[in-house]
Amino acid sequence: MSSIKDVKIEESWKQALQEEFKQAYFTTIKAFLVKEKQSGKTIYPPGSLIFNAFNLTPFDAVKAVIIGQDPYHNPGQAMGLSFSVPKEVRTPPSLKNIYKAILANGISNFEIPNHGDLTGWAEQGVFLLNAMLTVEHKKAGSHKKIGWQTFTDAVIKKLSDEKEGLIFMLWGNFARNKKVLIDQDKHHVLESVHPSPLAGNGFLSCDHFAKTNELLVAQGKKTINWQV
Repeated sequence: MSSIKDVKIEESWKQALQEEFKQAYFTTIKAFLVKEKQSGKTIYPPGSLIFNAFNLTPFDAVKAVIIGQDPYHNPGQAMGLSFSVPKEVRTPPSLKNIYKAILANGISNFEIPNHGDLTGWAEQGVFLLNAMLTVEHKKAGSHKKIGWQTFTDAVIKKLSDEKEGLIFMLWGNFARNKKVLIDQDKHHVLESVHPSPLAGNGFLSCDHFAKTNELLVAQGKKTINWQV
């Protein structure tokens, strides 16, 4: 069995997810990743960033959730936050569309950044969760079936069960399918097409950023500054 102490993750999440870390499937995930690395395969993100979303947005601080699919699979891109890349990496097309949508939302003083690092969102309570937390170099979706979705589905359900008033932004069919895990009597679910250019330009009219701040104000919570 996997020991909870082995998992390097922010303390409030460690407490919230302690039962998951004891499960056989979690031990299987760890064993798989160790074996892949030992065989010389390159896995993204680096081990220290696998739980970056959790470490930057403690369980008690989550206000909104943006669900991605799996990490970027090119060198230097994945940083453990959905849709985000480090500052020195070129902004991916999906994130460019996210920025364009924020601009179209009429968010006060927003300017499209020259980088794609969304750490600032995470630090304000936007939980940037990928459904799969790792991926093999140049192989999109390669870790889709190793158990990560069991884990991240449990994460979403835990948030739904134990918190109230969260805003879940579900972009594209993959994320929208997670709606069944969310108690919509307690939380807000906002749905849109995926921001990828491959999904057409439908996302550019996505109003989730202004809407999220309206919902936060209604709850007496501090709004998100979307500028990064």
